[in-house]
Amino acid sequence: MTDGLKIISTFPFSAESQQVLREAAHTDVLCITNVDEFLSKLREAEILCSYWIPDNWRELAPHLRWLQASGAGIDELRPTGILKRESGVEVTTAAGINAPTIAEYVFGSMLMFNRTWPEMVRLQDRHVWPRSAHWYKLGGRELGEQTLGIVGLGSIGRQVARIARAFGMRILATRRSAQEGSQDPDVDQLFPQSQLRAMLGQSDYVVLAVPLTAETEQMIGEAELKAMQPHTYLVNVARGRVIDEKMLIEALREGWIAGAGLDVAAEEPLPSNSPLYSMPNVILTPHISGVSVHYNKRLTELFADNLRRYRAGEPLRNLYDPIRGY
Repeated sequence: MTDGLKIISTFPFSAESQQVLREAAHTDVLCITNVDEFLSKLREAEILCSYWIPDNWRELAPHLRWLQASGAGIDELRPTGILKRESGVEVTTAAGINAPTIAEYVFGSMLMFNRTWPEMVRLQDRHVWPRSAHWYKLGGRELGEQTLGIVGLGSIGRQVARIARAFGMRILATRRSAQEGSQDPDVDQLFPQSQLRAMLGQSDYVVLAVPLTAETEQMIGEAELKAMQPHTYLVNVARGRVIDEKMLIEALREGWIAGAGLDVAAEEPLPSNSPLYSMPNVILTPHISGVSVHYNKRLTELFADNLRRYRAGEPLRNLYDPIRGY
């Protein structure tokens, strides 16, 4: 599209990856991890690969035309105004590159809950060898022949569905674009968003895998939690604000659902006084479900492909849609 591109990245691409990007862009990609240096170099940038941008980016980056987000979720960029159509900047996300990693995390969480794994680790720390699983209420639930409800059949939700098939699960899902009677080859039944509660009521396990938008914020509230079954295990790999956290805590205390695996929270870091830390039916992780040894390679492949597309004037992959909100 343009010769002599000025490209800056706050993502620390490896030397090997920088060479791949250099070949795709026909110029160097300047990787900067120092904030002050990054801000000083923004004035030159036409292309930026980063998970964040300062609120006064218009002043600091007058030549910016394209932001390749280094993560899948970009809700934290909304206050900057760069996601607005009139910003003049194309924004692309890294959606999809961490789907295999997050899908594996989902099943890791469900299996840990089924086998009461956190408690078994605590017993090991105390040098306790239970003579009977019943003495310590160690679980023996299985995934096979159980029903999995996926809220959001995007790249992550679809990968979860494919793995669930291998476990012999019945798979239900909602999708924003689904209509009454819609079908999908990766699930047994597809529900429109308006039938979310009906799907939740049939699910033994529920996985939240939607982007955070005005439409999905607190989409799981009291009514949705009460629609679930008392033995349902809920996994959230979306955003914390997709759930009404106060109602979730009540649901976990009162037994509306059996437990929750949470990689995200409404406020991060999760405040130290949150009751979620000490709940025996909660498995907490600090927003790391997408962390992978392959992330650098996958982001490089996506960014390099988009750099070639940008130079050729072709449509970019994972282009943010202001109407959908993701």
